[in-house]
Amino acid sequence: MRSLFPVTDLTRTAPDPSGPPIDREWSLDELADAYAYPPALRADGAGTPWLRANMVSTLDGAAQHDGRSQGISCAADMRIFGTLRGLADVVIAGAETVRLEGYRPARAREAFAARRAAAGQGPAPAVAVVTGSMDLDFSLPLFTEPLVPTLVVTGAGAPSDRIAAARKAGAEVVIAGEGGRVDPARVVRELADRGLTRQLTEGGPRLLGQFVAAGVLDELCLTVSPMLTAGDAQRIAGGPGVAVPERFFLASLLEEAGFLFTRYRRTDR
Repeated sequence: MRSLFPVTDLTRTAPDPSGPPIDREWSLDELADAYAYPPALRADGAGTPWLRANMVSTLDGAAQHDGRSQGISCAADMRIFGTLRGLADVVIAGAETVRLEGYRPARAREAFAARRAAAGQGPAPAVAVVTGSMDLDFSLPLFTEPLVPTLVVTGAGAPSDRIAAARKAGAEVVIAGEGGRVDPARVVRELADRGLTRQLTEGGPRLLGQFVAAGVLDELCLTVSPMLTAGDAQRIAGGPGVAVPERFFLASLLEEAGFLFTRYRRTDR
């Protein structure tokens, strides 16, 4: 892996700062430094959320192949995927993505243990599943065997029997909307109020589109896969468009085996 932007000491074995970046495997510590969440935006750091998205897309804009992202990913992408999870307080995913991707509980990883302890984090991130209908199988390990209780984020009008089933399975139910609708901005606030400020969403496209439309996405980590799929696969973000496109700036760009690992941030954060 090499850093194309910015060019840093991580990418060099020679002292010449004008030379080309050197391609080598980065350690998990180096990746964690490269993808570290920004310093707290408030002096005490309390309740200040930072919502980061992690997605993959082919050259022709497909976010999935045969309904899943695995077929357009690679080993380096999965290392970054694991690193982003290792830094987060909470991983946010839509119910459809949880079903299609076969989500399991996040696990504790020794490589991030000291870093998480120093940041006051638990051994693993919580997983928050966003669902208006509560159409979830609460007998799955995601709900019955997590290291950290799974959160189910829904609206106030969600079926009471499904809320009861979620709680019986050991999940924490978070109300973040009225009626059967989940308010994406309120999802961010409700999780931050629980001390989960380092937020990572892994989609799917509909959930990411809702965060974009609500103006609450702070950072996008997008892997550009050197593949073409054609077909009618979803883009990384779907749903209603925004009135005026929001400009993000390039924070970093890594490359390995033709895959580009981009990181973009909002210009006002």
